[in-house]
Amino acid sequence: MELSEKGGVQNNGFVQNEDFEDKETATSSQDEMPKMCSVDVDPVAVEETMLKPYAGMPKEVLLQFSSQARYRVTREILFWLVIAGAIVLVCATIAIIALSPKCLDWWQASPIYQIYPRSFRDSNMDGNGDLKGIQEKLDHITYLNIKTIWITSFFKSPLKDLGYGAEDFYDIDPIFGSMTDFENLIAAIHDKGLKVIMDLIPNHTSDKHRWFQLSRNRTGKYTDYYIWQDCRQAAGSLIPPNNWVSVFGNSSWEFDDVREQCYFHQFGKEQPDLNFRNAAVQQEIHDIIKFWLGKGVDGLSFGTVKFLLEATHLRDEPPVNKSQNGESITAYSQLYHDYTTTQVGLHDIVRSFRHTMNEFSREPGRYRFMGSDDDEKEDIEATMMYYGTTFIQEADFPFNFNLINMKNLSGNSISEAVNSWMQNMPAGKWPNWAVGSPNAARISTRIGKEYINVMNMLLLTLPGTPVTYYGEEIGMENIASENATLPEKSPMQWDGKVNAGFTEGNSSWLPVNSDYQSVNVEIQSTWSNSSLALYRALTLLRNEELPMNRGWMCHIWNDSNVFVYVRELDGLDRVFMMVLNFGQEATTDLQARVPNLPSEAVIRLSTHFSNAGKVVNTKLIKTEMGEGLVLEYTTAKPVHTMEAFQGKCFVAEKACYSKVLNLLYVNC
Repeated sequence: MELSEKGGVQNNGFVQNEDFEDKETATSSQDEMPKMCSVDVDPVAVEETMLKPYAGMPKEVLLQFSSQARYRVTREILFWLVIAGAIVLVCATIAIIALSPKCLDWWQASPIYQIYPRSFRDSNMDGNGDLKGIQEKLDHITYLNIKTIWITSFFKSPLKDLGYGAEDFYDIDPIFGSMTDFENLIAAIHDKGLKVIMDLIPNHTSDKHRWFQLSRNRTGKYTDYYIWQDCRQAAGSLIPPNNWVSVFGNSSWEFDDVREQCYFHQFGKEQPDLNFRNAAVQQEIHDIIKFWLGKGVDGLSFGTVKFLLEATHLRDEPPVNKSQNGESITAYSQLYHDYTTTQVGLHDIVRSFRHTMNEFSREPGRYRFMGSDDDEKEDIEATMMYYGTTFIQEADFPFNFNLINMKNLSGNSISEAVNSWMQNMPAGKWPNWAVGSPNAARISTRIGKEYINVMNMLLLTLPGTPVTYYGEEIGMENIASENATLPEKSPMQWDGKVNAGFTEGNSSWLPVNSDYQSVNVEIQSTWSNSSLALYRALTLLRNEELPMNRGWMCHIWNDSNVFVYVRELDGLDRVFMMVLNFGQEATTDLQARVPNLPSEAVIRLSTHFSNAGKVVNTKLIKTEMGEGLVLEYTTAKPVHTMEAFQGKCFVAEKACYSKVLNLLYVNC
């Protein structure tokens, strides 16, 4: 480029200067030529010198820089780092999901609290518990750290057999309230983050049911909704088709004057059995399931399902005592019920119920629980069939009555009841436990007051879902009653006022137990050493400690007095050991039973509250009659990895804990 050599003149901005203008005019008029010189300059250097990145540069300038190597390479490096980071993040997420165990569902994560509605709380002072009463006491459920309620039958019914023979499956019995009350209760339960299960007894109806009235008159499709057979006449009396006996005793057949035939009933004569070999009957039950699930119910417990089908050949059932005269057989226990229970095709019907319920489980977070409430007693294999198979699901679990059916109490009998279930349960299935029900005497009456707390400790520390019958958390007892089905259904004892706070009316449908002033929720909530306080501490422990809600359970020892087991989780060095006394005072040497057991353990919880926090010598653990201990210790050698305990350890929904990542995983 060429440059002119001129005399420099200072430019004072835009201020006009007359001297400058005159001098410039005079200079331009001169004829002399300016002196020229040549200089070699790199154009790129000039461009860089003249143009540098600056804030707010226009697009044209920005594009000039973006194409330069140093900016382009940096940009590409950042781009690929972002891509690589995203891929790593996605892969990590997939890996975590793939390795993470299935979260426990709501029916697994919380104990279930079973309510007999007529005895829980009376809201309208008529002496009968009702749905509004349950709603009033929902805070008690949350106080217990429980999130699932099981309400027994409340269908419209003549209340024969305490309401288990429905007159209308689509309506609420007026004694419990209205459908609006039910809908309000469901809304209140869900508002508190709780779930609700209800009973459904599909085997039979009330003889007041519209279906039965139409069937006895041979009206259309209802003609064969029930099981009808001709009865023979002999010597002026009716002879039933066979020797089948009802659960309540005497013949299972009842003559109907209108139809002039006998109908079949497995239970009371007011409860005729439905004919489940009729497809229309099965469809009716499916419609009922859909109705209540549509109302927002989270699960159903199907009762008496083993009675759904009977053999069509109607042969006599074989007597237990072959020498007994057939005409003298009147009790249910006197026959083997080969033709009236668990017939071929039964489980197809149960699976169809499951299929209908699954239609309502597709929404995330709204899985519908299905339980079966059939007590097979001695036939554990028949009970386990209700779990279904690996590929075809039936119930989430059949309810477990092993701890209720024990004929005597000892460490050995408890061990037998627990191991019987765990050893026979199909792989991958979920156990459950109950120590009380509407059809069994309460703990304190059945086995003694001194065992209330240790039974609750057993219930809430075993693997699986515990089921608590209302009132067991405070140690309620049976009442005296001539009706064998009523003593365990006495009104819930809320406080020390008249009628135990169950009703503000003058009386209750059943008398309140006379011990209500000392055995009630209000007073026990103020005692640190009450049954209620221990129950809450146990549910809290179960909710907070991973080994308690999904870890291994290993059977350590049992004798006539004690039952000992541990709960542990892979990856955690913290172990909980339960030492429960179901007999007389005993001393147990656990170091002799468990190799490498630490010499000391801390009492995390005890039925004797003053012992909590104390350190015990594991070689010499003393327990009194009815005492229970939850011991805590740390070890690098968990019991379930020891060869000596192979076959004595069980786990459902297996998971392992990673201390590094602070999460659970499955491949361990």
